[in-house]
Amino acid sequence: MNTSITSREPYIAWQGGDQGPINIGSEEHKQLFCQMFLDTFDPYKPAVIDWPKLDDDALARLTSLPFWHLAVTTEGYAAAHMNAVAEDSEDQLIKEAIALNAFEEQRHKHVLEHMIRFYGIEIGEEPQYPRPKNTEWAYLRTEYGECFDSFFAFGLFKLAKDSGFFPMELVEVFEPIIQEEARHIMYFVNWQAYMRVQKPLLPSLRFTAQSFYAVMQRAFNRLQMARGGDNKSSMTIDGRKDLNIKITPRGFMETCLQENERRMSGYDQRLLRPQFVPRLVQAACPLMGKAS
Repeated sequence: MNTSITSREPYIAWQGGDQGPINIGSEEHKQLFCQMFLDTFDPYKPAVIDWPKLDDDALARLTSLPFWHLAVTTEGYAAAHMNAVAEDSEDQLIKEAIALNAFEEQRHKHVLEHMIRFYGIEIGEEPQYPRPKNTEWAYLRTEYGECFDSFFAFGLFKLAKDSGFFPMELVEVFEPIIQEEARHIMYFVNWQAYMRVQKPLLPSLRFTAQSFYAVMQRAFNRLQMARGGDNKSSMTIDGRKDLNIKITPRGFMETCLQENERRMSGYDQRLLRPQFVPRLVQAACPLMGKAS
């Protein structure tokens, strides 16, 4: 099997060279979060992944999951939106980091496409991925959506791994990709904080309002999915049902919190972490009854 994408957990330990304090929004802060992203790039190639052969039961479980089309199109839109904001970025270091982020989102899409072809999974026709008119707004919406999806994906992946729903060989293929999502959202929250400080007063206020609206919009969207208000699987929030994993809602949320902390813990502690979703879940857990 291609060891550049398996047999390890990449990106879980990274420290900047100088461990002195930094001010959020400063040049030192920008250098730190961009360098983290560039330094932790893994040049694996989807085309050379050695997909494991599955027995009939495992193959049936994999192909029956309803969210593969949504997964592919989500990555396609993310790549298009990030490419656009990278093209519009005037700062060369930020441009380089976001362009790399776009490349990795497109690579996630290619991994899924290779898997779908290899296992004979049928999905619907893909849409076009046009360049957004407002690139900054598109990036905010995309990444706040990823903050929600990644948080729940961390827990879901842990449950799928521990339950044996997927063979370990398949889990190993996707482990670096799941960790890559942690890296993506960490970069985003630091970029968002940096941009808010760097912009002049009125543009900064507008940017802050856009950010708030984007996170509220994505929160409402994910809540609709979890309640069944969307005819597509949410892939993450309600994915435990698709995987037929027996765990209480509170147990699932606590697993997500633990996995989120684990996946974020190895990065330089001076970097910001996504906080909105973990804090929301921490506040909600006591209202959910017992964990098991």
